[in-house]
Amino acid sequence: MNSPIGQGIEMADAAHIVLNTIRRPVIMVDAEGFITYANADAEDFFRSSANMLARNTLSKLIPFGSPLLTLVDQVRERRAPVNEYRVDVSSPRLGIEKVVDLYVAPVPEFPGSVVVMFQERSMADKIDRQMTHRGAARSVTGLAAMLAHEIKNPLSGIRGAAQLLELSASDEDRALTRLITDETDRIVSLVDRMEVFSDERPIDRYPVNIHVVLDHVKAIAKNGFAKKIKIMEEYDPSLPPVFANRDQLIQVFLNLVKNAAEAIGSDPQGEIILSTAFRPGIRVSVPGTQDRVSLPLEFCVRDNGSGVSEDILPILFDPFITTKPNGSGLGLALVAKIVGEHGGIIECDSTPRGTTFRILMPAWKETPFGNDDDSEGDRK
Repeated sequence: MNSPIGQGIEMADAAHIVLNTIRRPVIMVDAEGFITYANADAEDFFRSSANMLARNTLSKLIPFGSPLLTLVDQVRERRAPVNEYRVDVSSPRLGIEKVVDLYVAPVPEFPGSVVVMFQERSMADKIDRQMTHRGAARSVTGLAAMLAHEIKNPLSGIRGAAQLLELSASDEDRALTRLITDETDRIVSLVDRMEVFSDERPIDRYPVNIHVVLDHVKAIAKNGFAKKIKIMEEYDPSLPPVFANRDQLIQVFLNLVKNAAEAIGSDPQGEIILSTAFRPGIRVSVPGTQDRVSLPLEFCVRDNGSGVSEDILPILFDPFITTKPNGSGLGLALVAKIVGEHGGIIECDSTPRGTTFRILMPAWKETPFGNDDDSEGDRK
């Protein structure tokens, strides 16, 4: 049997191997600011060996005034982990336009020490794409308004003419007139769906219990398009209300669950997981300002379907993008529009073994004057 010291050495070696396996730069900074550990990716990131890094404090390696230094101090003081996105650490040493996401956490076993994990071009890119999704949705808004005026009126005339022709047509020609009416109805239906994008009215928002919304969506799915698919919940019961519109949230998650069910198809092992979590450290920057908005509520819809192809993934939320034979490509564009109007972001991670749609949204905050009139119970 190994001695406790021997076991400790083995565990330390194992930890070093594991951290080198993680394809993210990871460092540990002690109470004095010196880098006491750096994995292989951190050596590449800082362009120095671990031994060289150990001779320097973090402040000497990071640009002066970097938010990272403030984050490290905050984590030491609060003794709680923090996520921060879109942090610029550009410098001649690290590289130009070096924007990273950060995870900073305290190390209780070493008082004053913190672990920092860097993630390049991950969430930052997704947030940039989210801004693109919102821009695409705005372009559809103008297109929808134009289509409603310029197309629906002529279509009603075409449909009326086809119906008149049907009265005196032969059986063979009647099939053609019916084809005309069916196709005009299909186009009108598509335009009606696009008109949703032109609705610029302010959203009626109030505190909503997300678990009530997800249970409602699950009930609809189990009694309809997902009868034979296992749907599981991984809820955080202590989650605060989300500041949102209940009906629009139902529409968002109904679209996502339906997409998941279609990705699974007839696979008897198919399953969908609905999860909620609280991420208190998640903040994102507001484009054009120095403000950062807290998005602590995370809602996920996961499936074990065939996944989304890599060429479609970057443009998945753009209008008219679909892999379905009869799809219009407006469902996920509408989801992105609704989430964006709520001040949230949506992202998609996909592999051949499954897909995860992740939504980050703001929590409801009670004002000093109270919000009794806006309680969700009055709106159900």
